[in-house]
Amino acid sequence: MRAILFLLLAAVSTMAAELRPNVLIFLVDDMGVMDSSVPFLLGEDGRPKMHALNQAYRTPQLERLAKMGTRFEQFYANSVCSPSRVSLMTGQSSARHHVTQWIDPARKNTGVRGPQNWRWEGVTKDLPTLPRMLQQAGYRTIHVGKGHFGPKGKPGSDPSTTGFDVAIAGSEIGQPASYYGKDNYGIGTSKTHAVPHLEAYHGKDVFLTEACTQEMKREISMAVEARKPFFGYMSYYALHSPFMSDPRYAPNYAGSEKSMQWKNFGSLVEGMDASVGALLDHLVAIGVAQDTLIIFLGDNGSDAPLGAAHGYSSSAPLRGKKGTHFEGGMRVPCIIAWAQENKQAAVQKKLPIQAGAWSRDMGTILDVVPTVSNLLGLTPKQTLDGADLAPALRGEKRDPEQSFLMHFPHEHRSSYYTVYRRGSWKLIYQYTKPAGKRCQLFDLAKDPYETTDLAAQKPQQRDRMLAEMRKDLVAKGAQYVRTSKNDAEEILPIQP
Repeated sequence: MRAILFLLLAAVSTMAAELRPNVLIFLVDDMGVMDSSVPFLLGEDGRPKMHALNQAYRTPQLERLAKMGTRFEQFYANSVCSPSRVSLMTGQSSARHHVTQWIDPARKNTGVRGPQNWRWEGVTKDLPTLPRMLQQAGYRTIHVGKGHFGPKGKPGSDPSTTGFDVAIAGSEIGQPASYYGKDNYGIGTSKTHAVPHLEAYHGKDVFLTEACTQEMKREISMAVEARKPFFGYMSYYALHSPFMSDPRYAPNYAGSEKSMQWKNFGSLVEGMDASVGALLDHLVAIGVAQDTLIIFLGDNGSDAPLGAAHGYSSSAPLRGKKGTHFEGGMRVPCIIAWAQENKQAAVQKKLPIQAGAWSRDMGTILDVVPTVSNLLGLTPKQTLDGADLAPALRGEKRDPEQSFLMHFPHEHRSSYYTVYRRGSWKLIYQYTKPAGKRCQLFDLAKDPYETTDLAAQKPQQRDRMLAEMRKDLVAKGAQYVRTSKNDAEEILPIQP
């Protein structure tokens, strides 16, 4: 009788585990769609096309992951990191959550005309987040790596306040002082950018990416041993500057004619890739790969040390790079897969993902929360601005008229602008330009590289997009660009 009861309990436990999949997000800092040997752009034949930069990098583990799941050609994030990271946590547009600028750890970097009351404090304890929702659902929530959810002295500087049970190596910093364990990752030498919590690796020849990988492996194993589903957030400091060479992979780029900075960058890319493979192997080794959903993506466009910010350089053939309003600043890689395919597994039946597939449907960083919450049967408390990616993962068509709003009322490589994408049309609106010259309009279906501004040629389409952009900004409670640094001045009107 006891044996029968034990078998029944084991069966129930197994079924419960199958219906509560683990989730592991890989978020790579400053990784654009060209920073990989996996092609994300499709050619005229509808198949992924290799470009020159794809051929320059070595990412065999991302190639492996792409064969296991579905990659997106048009996946959008904000063009700088903190807005994207908060959007990933909340499922909300930056226009709604008001973290519209990257968070300087020490000062409020609003800009001369930016909104003074933007959410510089970042993620607060009362803000609904994906890890907080999963924590309340019984998941062990694990953060390893870059945080950058809030400035020093605010709750967001500690990722554990955002809903993580475990928070390792993250704080208010957006980049590391050093990638080298022999430098203690900056502890003792840097007052502003030292990486915390990694004392076990101090003085050792352990690259930062590898130290974080070992910590995530250990924490995942502990969750599995405790028989708890886990949510892992593997947030790499790579590929952010300083571009320090990962000595394990530096020889693979030594023969390049590009700069030493780029060679170092290439080694950062390959070190990150090796980490992805190591964690995939670990999931297989401990027997949870079939029950683990993998979401791999970048937080903004590429910042590889190549060429001018607004030209065709680090994201070529796309235009622009991190911090700009062009596609190279907004488009990021995204691959979603089960860590090990088993079409008979209950969770994989609930969310079947096409292997080796690619989607031309637009996806955004806002879609992660609704995708995960729908899979787990959870209801987020906050208003969501994204949509479930499940149809695209099944190979079905999503709404071709989906939209994406990126609102940036601050200064950077591109300053004081909003980007509005609907269907194949993209409107760039720059607030501080003279009236009559604020709009740029591109038809990305015909002009994916943004070579021809159609704002003057197609005024009706321009004005239609402008009206929709205004409506969306109002609906999300956006904050606006001011006419000057004087708070008493009115905001700049939105007009062509």
